[in-house]
Amino acid sequence: MTNEYLKKPLPSIEEQQDFYKKLRSKIQKWLDNKPGAVGKVGQYVLFAPDLFHLLAKLMLDSRIDAKSKGAVGAGILYFIAPMDFLPEILIGPGGFLDDVVVAVFVINTLLNKFPIEVIEEHWAGDVELLSVVRGISNSGNKFVSKLPAGRLVKRFMKV
Repeated sequence: MTNEYLKKPLPSIEEQQDFYKKLRSKIQKWLDNKPGAVGKVGQYVLFAPDLFHLLAKLMLDSRIDAKSKGAVGAGILYFIAPMDFLPEILIGPGGFLDDVVVAVFVINTLLNKFPIEVIEEHWAGDVELLSVVRGISNSGNKFVSKLPAGRLVKRFMKV
């Protein structure tokens, strides 16, 4: 069964874009109904599809070494894990906030190791990547140290 699954073609670019647009639209609708504190941090939740896309593309980039791909893989796994610090299944799109913080931590680590052009080449977001990373890093550094995945990524990067 596994071999058959691996032989299936990837979704077309149109299907991938459609998924991306649907996810972004769902998050935007959720944010429109959440004023106050959630609305303030919600702007970061909108970057979840962009950051996931970036991590997936970096995983396929041959210029990224195996150790760094391990961190990228940890970031991807955190995104798709059904139960994490803020599970999407329980709190909706707001649950992407911890995923975004972990993704930015991984990307920030890669930005310190590789030329920015290597990372930006895969960025699909509307806002400049460095602005996104700086904004989330500044508000998320305290938060990431409390996340189990954040601690694991930090520990992995020290090895």
